[in-house]
Amino acid sequence: MKVHEKLAEIQKQLNAPKGQYNNFGKYKYRSCEDILQAVKPLLGGFCLKITDDIVEVGGRIYVKATACLFNEHSGIHVDAFAREPENKKGMDSSQITGAASSYARKYALNGLFAIDDNKDADTKDNTKEGQPQPKEATKKKVKDYPALVEWIMEEDSKERQKKAFSLYEFTTEQLTEIKNLA
Repeated sequence: MKVHEKLAEIQKQLNAPKGQYNNFGKYKYRSCEDILQAVKPLLGGFCLKITDDIVEVGGRIYVKATACLFNEHSGIHVDAFAREPENKKGMDSSQITGAASSYARKYALNGLFAIDDNKDADTKDNTKEGQPQPKEATKKKVKDYPALVEWIMEEDSKERQKKAFSLYEFTTEQLTEIKNLA
């Protein structure tokens, strides 16, 4: 079987549920380990290899993870990058690198196996269309979320602001406050 055929087969069959829960953000997510556990039974005669490289771009250190599906004839790979923060409270340098590696590996696997990391369909509001949707007012104080503020204001902040708005139900005013704190 050709690698592209096998990849299409795995993508159709793969079920990697979000088996982890983030107490801080109150959301479910899947880890690299969750994906690996789900994909291993589907590999058949193919191999999956994940490697990391440390690269410097513009004076910043990134972990470049490569996920490769291959057999003795050919292979296909996907790269993903995660930046190490300059510092992270409560973590030593090896833990920071390990966290960046896990994050990059997860997204390399997501890319290879076409895993969508958006909210699951069962988290959507299934009320009838056209009905007004009640919106609960959020009482969160932005200053109570320093790690989240730091996360949102990193380099790709537009995408992170969208995620903060949806995952953490921050209002537009709260996101403006976050920008002002940075």
